[in-house]
Amino acid sequence: MKAESNVRLGKSDADHHQLMHAFTVFSQASEQLSTVYRDLQQQVEHLTNELALANGELQHQLAQKENLSQQLSLLLSALPGGVVAIDNEGVIESANPVALSILGEPLLQCTWQQILEDRLLATDVANEWNLRKETHSDFRRISIESSASEDSGKMVLLIQDITEAYTNQERIKREQRLAVMGRMAANLAHQLRTPLSTALIYATHLSNSELPTQERSSFAVKTIERLQYLNQLINSMLRFVKGELVKKEVIDISVLLSDIQSLMLPHMLKKNLQFVVKDGGEGAALTVNYEELCSSLIALLENAMQASPVGGRISLTCDLTTDEVFFTVADQGNGIDIANEERLFEPFFTTRPEGTGLGLAIVHSAIKQMGGDVQVKLLTDRGSEFILRLPRTSLSNITNSNLSSSI
Repeated sequence: MKAESNVRLGKSDADHHQLMHAFTVFSQASEQLSTVYRDLQQQVEHLTNELALANGELQHQLAQKENLSQQLSLLLSALPGGVVAIDNEGVIESANPVALSILGEPLLQCTWQQILEDRLLATDVANEWNLRKETHSDFRRISIESSASEDSGKMVLLIQDITEAYTNQERIKREQRLAVMGRMAANLAHQLRTPLSTALIYATHLSNSELPTQERSSFAVKTIERLQYLNQLINSMLRFVKGELVKKEVIDISVLLSDIQSLMLPHMLKKNLQFVVKDGGEGAALTVNYEELCSSLIALLENAMQASPVGGRISLTCDLTTDEVFFTVADQGNGIDIANEERLFEPFFTTRPEGTGLGLAIVHSAIKQMGGDVQVKLLTDRGSEFILRLPRTSLSNITNSNLSSSI
């Protein structure tokens, strides 16, 4: 019995020990669970605070963007120029009130190509357009500049109504031409008197019935030559005074240079002159009047021929920059007196007895009408260079020929 009692006692102690161990494990697990729960609560609270902060910041940003959007809308409405936004498919996304007033409605969801065809007329000046009478009953002229996004392919157009400035500019040009014509009158009388007097003298000899046939024929030829000179002088003067806008077209520079070379080379060889043409145009294009530009370059080459010694070298060179094209005519003549440099483009100013003094004036006027300029460079050794500078036709510009094709 005693042994059995001892066994039971030992078993009871073991059970108690196991129970205490289990309780200890449970207590530890419960404490760990409580710790994890507290940590989880803290994390949830922290995340909740961060989320609330983020939501507050997001709402603040949204409010700022909304405020900025309203300010931008007010700014676009207050701008004196028109603003048109075009998507990457050429469809108008938005337009401010000035754009709607200039171009007419509807604009939104129309393609820019439609607007070009239906409401605008191309002019001879890059970036400038006339509005069709269907859009405005009176004459309106506008300028269009563009800014494109390379990433999105979208484009923003800035439209300005330049009617008043254009009208004033044309009026000033007319007044200047009238003033020049007044100053030219005295010079013209002097220019006409000498060849006219000579022609009259020759014609008087023709009335002499006793004049030999050979001399009569010679006087007749000289009379015709003087009359042709007078006709050329009058035509040149009228061409300069009118100053009418010339019709422009897109031309290939290489074709232009090739045409001039074919035309001028026989004349150069006849006078024993070297003629070199350097085409640095690289296939570029120009929006100009072909006949006017060709005539201007030929006039400069003819001047170079008259100034060059026998065996001299005359060159016609074309060079490019990002925005401009340069044509340079260089000779090896005696050069130009620096005292005459500022008067070279004045009407009737000439240093040659047989010159009319209108050649360079006409060249200068023609190139100006095409948006360019003429410069003269006196070489240090001998000779001179005349440089025609013209705006280059580029797909990155909004020009009459590429505004419709670029979007």
